[in-house]
Amino acid sequence: MIDVRLLRDNFDQVAEALKGRGVEKETLEHLRDLDQKRRQVIVEAENLKKERNIASDAIGQLKRNKENADDKIQEMKALGTKIKALDSDLDQLDQEEHDILARIPNLPAEGVPVGEDEDENVEIHRHGETPEFDFEVKAHWDLAEDLDILDWDAGAKVSGSRFVYYKGLGARLERALYNFMLDQHQKEGYMEMITPFLVNDQAMYGTGQFPKFTEDVYQITNEGQDLTLIPTAEVPLTNYFAKEILKEEDLPIRVTALSPCFRSEAGSAGRDTRGLIRMHQFQKVEMVKVATPDQSFDELEAMTENAENILDLLGLPYRRIVLCTGDMGFSAAKTYDIEVWMPAQNTYREISSCSNCVDFQARRAQVRYRDIDGKTQLAHTLNGSGLAVGRTVAAVLENGQNADGSITIPEVLVPYMGGVSQITKENARGLN
Repeated sequence: MIDVRLLRDNFDQVAEALKGRGVEKETLEHLRDLDQKRRQVIVEAENLKKERNIASDAIGQLKRNKENADDKIQEMKALGTKIKALDSDLDQLDQEEHDILARIPNLPAEGVPVGEDEDENVEIHRHGETPEFDFEVKAHWDLAEDLDILDWDAGAKVSGSRFVYYKGLGARLERALYNFMLDQHQKEGYMEMITPFLVNDQAMYGTGQFPKFTEDVYQITNEGQDLTLIPTAEVPLTNYFAKEILKEEDLPIRVTALSPCFRSEAGSAGRDTRGLIRMHQFQKVEMVKVATPDQSFDELEAMTENAENILDLLGLPYRRIVLCTGDMGFSAAKTYDIEVWMPAQNTYREISSCSNCVDFQARRAQVRYRDIDGKTQLAHTLNGSGLAVGRTVAAVLENGQNADGSITIPEVLVPYMGGVSQITKENARGLN
């Protein structure tokens, strides 16, 4: 969450910055008024507590002198009643202020383009030549169904729409990709982790998914406790450091994990109803970093390059864009999206999103470090997809397709595919 002191001291600048993120000035004015009233109540309560202490000392003195202390006792009781009422008011003001702060997105970093939606994102660069085909290209879902390596009908039968079965070399391709990604990230200094796939509400709050996006997740109740199926490994990876005080000399810390991701895709009816682009369950390799404020933006550049490196090695064309204020995620201060070329759609589609959240998540989750002077500071947290595995499968299928419907496997994946360099109808079942 944002620092309320920043709002207090730089109201106009904060209001202007958050205007581009859809936050109304009236909301911030109400928050400022609440904060002012809360601080007034604190001062008033503290003053009354001092008066109560003075009255208590006076009562003691009167009793020691064997004098009548009834008036002072009544005075102290009246002060206690007032203090109790003020404490109740303070609890209510704290909760109201917290509820508003919890729903306000992060401030955009300096230089982030101002815009309302994805149409105002800014392209940074492109890499790789888009392939040319001398035959009519097919979408990845048609290619996969013809080869019988993905089965959406069975997924719908068992689980509903936007679920899929991977089969044979389709399953092997998915496994090859995420093993390849994890191996690359380990070479780049990320420690691999396997995380819980169910998290509590505090973990979801810590990374900014709750309370704003509760309708986008799947939840279960176990022994009276609500648990959420993770929408991304960002949640358990970042919260691994929650309520910890790290050492500055250990930063930046880089971790990575493969996990299933579960998303209800609320509000996405009619969008990407076919294929692997928008599923309720999918696999993703996630990168997370914890850094100092001086390190974090350099680490964002490096993280984005780590994601791009996967696409470079796979030989897949892509572009990098910087998201405008209106298209960034809730917790992000700056985000780069990497979009891979999808020939059947004749466009680029998101395959990775890399964000610097600065101290926004760290304030919510209490991720801190002790600097060289011994002072405790909020860390900066970063996260990025390295990559969304299902979307990478789709890109490999479409970019590697041949006229006969077979798929050429990127060279770096062949060892992970057990030596298979091409998926054909004859070998698609993946049986020796």
